[in-house]
Amino acid sequence: MKKRSLLANIRKAWREGLRKVFSLFPRSVRFAIFRSFVDCDPAPDKRLVLKIAETQEELESCFKLLHDAYVSSGFMKPAPSGLRATIYHALPTTTTLCAKFDGEVVGTLSLIRESVFGFPLQAIFDLKAVRARGGKIAEVSALAVHPDFRKTGGAILFPLMKFMYEYCTTFFDTRHLVIAVNPNRIEMYESLLLFRRLAENKVDNYDFANGAPAVGATLDLRTAPRKYQDTYGKKPRRRNLYDYFVRTELPNIQLPQRRYHTTNDPVMTTELLDYFFNQRTQVFENLTNREKMLLHAIYDQPQHQKMLPKMTDPPKSGKHLRQHQRYSLKCPGNFLVQTEDNKPLVTSLRVVELSIFGFLAHAESEIPIRVWGDATVQLGNNEQSTVRAMAVRGRASGGKIFYGFTLAEPDLAWRKFVGALNTGITHEDLENATRFLED
Repeated sequence: MKKRSLLANIRKAWREGLRKVFSLFPRSVRFAIFRSFVDCDPAPDKRLVLKIAETQEELESCFKLLHDAYVSSGFMKPAPSGLRATIYHALPTTTTLCAKFDGEVVGTLSLIRESVFGFPLQAIFDLKAVRARGGKIAEVSALAVHPDFRKTGGAILFPLMKFMYEYCTTFFDTRHLVIAVNPNRIEMYESLLLFRRLAENKVDNYDFANGAPAVGATLDLRTAPRKYQDTYGKKPRRRNLYDYFVRTELPNIQLPQRRYHTTNDPVMTTELLDYFFNQRTQVFENLTNREKMLLHAIYDQPQHQKMLPKMTDPPKSGKHLRQHQRYSLKCPGNFLVQTEDNKPLVTSLRVVELSIFGFLAHAESEIPIRVWGDATVQLGNNEQSTVRAMAVRGRASGGKIFYGFTLAEPDLAWRKFVGALNTGITHEDLENATRFLED
């Protein structure tokens, strides 16, 4: 045992020495060295599968892999459960991705979209400059790769990053990614993925990682393709992250099959929430009373009560709680209105928020205010609604024109859609809410 501990200390000292020597090189040289390690196979082993973690076994494997990685890095103390599951993993706005090889989880990361709980990193990093650019933000967190695959030239890491990029740009409706990582690892994200540091350069004590130091950084996915092309466009294919992220299609990736054009993939059922956050860990029990109130505000249906933690001082009403957005949307549509000379004017829409008597959408061109017309919205692959609507306000934001619409009367498809979203907090809720649509 003493010999093994001595060898571990020698290896640690050797790595720290190499890191100090490496830090003496100019930044451009360090970045060039990092990029020389890029090896992104456009045809990975067929035994590799990239998907959303959705079953109890997959989620538990992700949380165990994350626990072991955090413990070995000193980011957390060993937990009796052997799992690292946080309150953010319990939210319907968080998606956990996993890489499986031969059926075993060998890599994972979580994408945390903002909710009433915010982001882990926003407690210490200022996101005003990111928010000012418009678009939704997601924090990349809980990244871990199995030790057996850490020395395989990125055989798991790069496909997992590719999956993250494709999921965020195609399904998660995200413009900005933010991260908080150890200072020793920030240059990997800067050099390879082209993240840029946030205003606060370094935080010496990051509570979310057991007090380890952290550096915050962000990536604008809207401008990323051009930056990747400038950096990698002339490199050979296996070293070309532009080609890999933007053009390559990996058959190993299993993208979610959604009934509706929502942008969240809530996989937790009430049973899974109870299992992971009450039985296997004490995450719910250890929440502050306000956090418990926020959790009750999110999971507010009668079927959720059995797994929610008890509040020491229950509120008389939920009016003092900040409202949460359960689902964001990405529904294509169009708006047809008759012009003054009685000619039809059709404008393409992208609906991003929706309620029973209105919706918010951005348009490709200007729409007349307070003029009734017909809005046709593709709610899902097989669900479409056409309603009488009127734009009541418009504003420009992030190079787009956003319009708020009011409806004269929602049709049946619209009512069913809103009903499904209002009750579809967990995976089982959404399934139950949409089951009647089968007929």
